[in-house]
Amino acid sequence: MNDARDQKNAFGGDGEITVVHLVRHGEVENPEGVLYGRLPGYHLSELGRRMADRVADHLAARDITYVVASPLERAQETAEPTAKAHGLDVAADPRLIEADNAFQGKTFGVGDGALRRPANWKLLTNPFRPSWGEPYLDQVVRMMAALGAARDAARGHEAVCVSHQLPIWVVRSYAEGRRLWHDPRRRQCTLASLTSFTYRGDEIVSVGYSEPARDLVPPHLLPGGRPRRGKGQAGQGKSFGA
Repeated sequence: MNDARDQKNAFGGDGEITVVHLVRHGEVENPEGVLYGRLPGYHLSELGRRMADRVADHLAARDITYVVASPLERAQETAEPTAKAHGLDVAADPRLIEADNAFQGKTFGVGDGALRRPANWKLLTNPFRPSWGEPYLDQVVRMMAALGAARDAARGHEAVCVSHQLPIWVVRSYAEGRRLWHDPRRRQCTLASLTSFTYRGDEIVSVGYSEPARDLVPPHLLPGGRPRRGKGQAGQGKSFGA
């Protein structure tokens, strides 16, 4: 069941139904192709703004009463059209921020030699934690808390939380009972996608997924897409974005 409206209508019984849409930001202006991580100053590209508008259109008829985003510019800018359409302000929640990453500010893509540099080897020793950045479990803890806060702010209605690919994917994996370590190329979390959590009371009863801007996403940034060599917007040297 992928449509959150269907999810909300399908669950009867005791407990108020609330839907929290966890949205990944749109494409970012990134001409150097770096892993921008938590660095400030990375804004949506023109295409990314179109993606944000598409999300707002997709949610225009929904019962949205609360909009919140990661404090990073790309997330705040993605949230703005949806908030405006519902007469709301965009709140900020630092728990929705991108995962910390030791490769922040560097290129880390196909053909750039990152894996051949001895200085990087110590960062790649444990993919299960992972050793190069914020532990997966730490991301789950903060993201679950952020989702719970949004649920409480929109009880009986719907909330929108704009975040980043890796934190969205690991909290979805946790909610669906999957292992947290994974192949980044297999994440189902494209640019401007919605991962929608339906709550009955305080309990998650369903997780849905939709891609209102899929036709705008460059093919190499779709799950399983073939990475492109070289530099460009949204980190064209890698298929999984940020």
